[in-house]
Amino acid sequence: MDRERLAYIRQEEKIYHDELFEQHRLFDPGTWMHKPVQAVLDSLELLRDRGIRNVLDLGCGVGRHSIPIAQQLTGRSGKVICVDLLASAIEKLKAYSDSYGVAGSIEAVQADLEDFPIASEQYDLLVAISSLEHISTPQNLAAKLQEMANGTKAEGINCILINASIQELITATDEHLDPMFEINLPTAQMLELLHKQYAGWEILQETIKPAAFPIQRADKQVTLRLEVITFVARK
Repeated sequence: MDRERLAYIRQEEKIYHDELFEQHRLFDPGTWMHKPVQAVLDSLELLRDRGIRNVLDLGCGVGRHSIPIAQQLTGRSGKVICVDLLASAIEKLKAYSDSYGVAGSIEAVQADLEDFPIASEQYDLLVAISSLEHISTPQNLAAKLQEMANGTKAEGINCILINASIQELITATDEHLDPMFEINLPTAQMLELLHKQYAGWEILQETIKPAAFPIQRADKQVTLRLEVITFVARK
């Protein structure tokens, strides 16, 4: 993807998320921020007996998953490293983590996911919910998945939710728009990539769910259609 196209997509996504974070509070009904993804909660439960001390949340947003995870960390030394590109997300995350009493367990980092270095065998749990498709190229996505795998402790878990086969249509006319996503692979190709990067791991969950959401793009009401892949694997 050329730099001009990448910059345009990220500016459009910034506008969408900045407005969302300003107009809606975390965990309030009415948006996708109203509760954590169940697969993340299930991953926490699977790790409960061994203890959860170090977690990485890539594309953390305002804390939809980071805050519930922080509430379940083992011991005061536990940390959730929360990474997001948007300043608005990091600012809101800090405020929410304080109001929910977990600020001491949250480390907020404003950074591009591609640029954030993942230390080897550092984390019990790595979470990436609807964020990896915003990496610039499929090649860089494969590299980041490998980095995530290397950064996982023995018997640790990676919990990934990634969108594929993405379409954006003007709601009134069904006219197709160019989707505002850096990576838009067919579902089968995305699954092939995940299986390759996590070869030898125990696959705990793999589901594909068609979904459609109303979103706003500039002055247009748009329907976002995609297939949501939930992929959870244990090292």
